[in-house]
Amino acid sequence: MAKTSAEQMRAWQGPALFSFGFRPFFLFGALWVALAMLLWLPALSGAISLPTRFDPVSWHAHEFLFGYLGAVLAGFLLTAVPNWTGRLPMVGWSLAVLFALWVAGRVAVLISGHLPAAVAPVIDLSFPLVLGCLILREIVAGRNWRNLVVLGLLAVFSLANGIFHVEALTGAYAAQGIGLRLGLATGIMMIAVIGGRIIPSFTRNWLAKANDPARPAPPMQRFDKLVLLGSIAILTLWVIRPLEVQTGVALILFGGLHLVRQARWTPLHTLQEPLLWVLHAAYLFIPLGALALGLDQIKGNPDTAGAQHVWMAGAIGAMTLAVMTRASLGHTGQTLTGNRATLAIYLCLFGSVLARYLGTVHPSMTHLSGALWLAAFAGFALAYGPLLLRRKPEK
Repeated sequence: MAKTSAEQMRAWQGPALFSFGFRPFFLFGALWVALAMLLWLPALSGAISLPTRFDPVSWHAHEFLFGYLGAVLAGFLLTAVPNWTGRLPMVGWSLAVLFALWVAGRVAVLISGHLPAAVAPVIDLSFPLVLGCLILREIVAGRNWRNLVVLGLLAVFSLANGIFHVEALTGAYAAQGIGLRLGLATGIMMIAVIGGRIIPSFTRNWLAKANDPARPAPPMQRFDKLVLLGSIAILTLWVIRPLEVQTGVALILFGGLHLVRQARWTPLHTLQEPLLWVLHAAYLFIPLGALALGLDQIKGNPDTAGAQHVWMAGAIGAMTLAVMTRASLGHTGQTLTGNRATLAIYLCLFGSVLARYLGTVHPSMTHLSGALWLAAFAGFALAYGPLLLRRKPEK
């Protein structure tokens, strides 16, 4: 019987894709979000009709937030939890079954127009529920209570997905509903919590290796905890009352607090390493998105889609790409440094976010944003797919 993670992975004789949790979910998460964009752009213009019960914008929002981000969360948690708990990772056919459940959710939502109303929601929601049960089992078995907060966020994220389905089935415009805002707010809190741990830690390690005397503030100090508690309150206000002036003021405060928090991590000392500065750049979209949303609320602008995409495409899109590239290199035995292809992926993503924000004023920019988005995630699949499909070289 395998007694270590490495032994368990070596014992698996099937496809390398199912030898560790990050492999299938990172690769196919990126492929799916690229394919979804390829389908959504012609659907948005009326060139094609998607066989889903969702309107095109709601389907697009759902498949990015709950489909793509759900996959990346699974890949991250199935890779990180064994490190947190000291227990063995999920490998082999059990991982393949969990992955198949995610795939089934994507297919069911896409063709939901040809299915009984309850079928797609049940299939789609079964994936995060099963994932949550698996993570709970590992946390309890490993007595790793400090990471129950991550499981709690996953539970709220799943609830938001359920609300999104209910809103869509009852004829509401789910792309601007409570389910989307709750899911997005939860995604931002996940980045604030997990990013608040890994960004200063990775930064400290790199600065020490580079003999740079600068050091970031240690993760999760009292200030960080106060910012996170305040963030929960402000994001809850935004979910419930998104267009109030008071919400706008609170979001401005939210943005300022996170700018101060990030400044304590010495981001300007990381500019020589793309794998590191991209983490700081991705986190920067959290305060920028809050400031953009807050200004929209204060000015009484009802169209907050551009500002909201600073969080969705910017914070979530950039942070997931940053984590996927770094983890894919580290867990496949590669050097932790970003090459030209990786830098190009990041720049395409940032260009996509900027173009989408400008799309509120110049609608034609939306298609440019989509093209750059495709380049970023298809580029990840091309550059990192071979690493994810082959076994880690033996030392």
